[in-house]
Amino acid sequence: MFERPHGGERAVLVHLDLQNETGKDELQEFRELVISAGAEPVALVTGARRNPDPKFFVGSGKADEIGDVVEQHEADVVLVNHDLSPVQERNLEHLLNCRVLDRTGLILDIFAQRARSHEGKLQVELAQLQHLSTRLVRGWTHLERQKGGIGLRGPGETQLETDRRLLGLRIKQLKQKLIKVRRQREQGRRARKRADIPTVSLVGYTNAGKSTLFNQLTDATVYAADQLFATLDPTLRRVEMPDGRPFVLADTVGFIRHLPHDLVEAFRSTLQETEEADLLLHVVDASSEERQANIEQVNLVLAEIGADSCAQLEIYNKIDCMDGVKPYIERDSEGLPVRVWVSALQDIGLELVVQAINERLQKERVIEHLGLPPSAGRLHARLYQLGQVKHEEIANDGFWIMDVELTRQDWDSLCKHDGLSDYILPTNQSPCLAAGGEAP
Repeated sequence: MFERPHGGERAVLVHLDLQNETGKDELQEFRELVISAGAEPVALVTGARRNPDPKFFVGSGKADEIGDVVEQHEADVVLVNHDLSPVQERNLEHLLNCRVLDRTGLILDIFAQRARSHEGKLQVELAQLQHLSTRLVRGWTHLERQKGGIGLRGPGETQLETDRRLLGLRIKQLKQKLIKVRRQREQGRRARKRADIPTVSLVGYTNAGKSTLFNQLTDATVYAADQLFATLDPTLRRVEMPDGRPFVLADTVGFIRHLPHDLVEAFRSTLQETEEADLLLHVVDASSEERQANIEQVNLVLAEIGADSCAQLEIYNKIDCMDGVKPYIERDSEGLPVRVWVSALQDIGLELVVQAINERLQKERVIEHLGLPPSAGRLHARLYQLGQVKHEEIANDGFWIMDVELTRQDWDSLCKHDGLSDYILPTNQSPCLAAGGEAP
């Protein structure tokens, strides 16, 4: 169903300037998407409309113009830089006599090419089938429609129903398999928590240099290229900090404007590594004119997957493409690193990245001396479940005297729901002395 030709395809690009939409930056990004998909752009058709046309999206006159361009360049496919409805896509195909693909279909095609792992292939297939389910009617419009009366019942509707049923079954199977993958990932995260190993996740706009930075920090050989969505499958590596403490660095898929919701939902198990990370490294192409807009787009996707509350350290990459910019760490009013200017490709300033990560991870951890009464057995068990108890002894009065080290996120959660902050003791002080001989 999803086989692609091995050679390149001649593509006509279509872009409309609509109300409340930007033009130049999206058009350049769309061209890069087309090239990343392996197609050869041979012509560009642009226009402007107040609102999309219900039948052709581009309007009947513009559709005829696109048809002339397709015929002139002998194009194989028309790629539209917008989301088309199934009816609009079908009408354009009938008029142009060639394949028509919208922006979502193009991104899905790129993901299908990049997927290498079992999980990645499952996620891409799920997103493709969910997208295809609304366009299933296209393949059976040549058959008779089902009608009432003896002798007038055509096979088209029956075949369509069968396809829909089979498609629904396959989607259900894929979701069940991805649930198993999600459980396996959850086991890995729990193991890292028990071992007290923090997770640092790379996020950022596509082609910002995340995989290059990942390779430089971990000595890995993850595929990195100057193209959109070069990375699809997540990769995790252990990294040692200067003080000997390890952390796990995760490389993830890049984000883009108007990322299809089917993809966000299908890749939720992968993006969960981002959602539950102790620190996000937000990699930014510092040389891009759309730097701020790209940052905002990434933050929108992070909010959509529930990762907007995670601590962020911005990595302004590609300073080798800028004049007079040297590597350095920007700090906030409290002296905490908030931004690091580097060049991952040229290996410039990467030691500053590790230094900033080390400082931020220490800042994001809470070390406390606690005195828990016997009645707080549930909270005591929860601390051990998190694997963050460094030392414990039992006082004569039955109190647990504990030294714990928690992530800021876990600490805030336990303080909010279990009142953990009520049991804080001064270092080496017993709970009886702290409370004047009574339980705190």
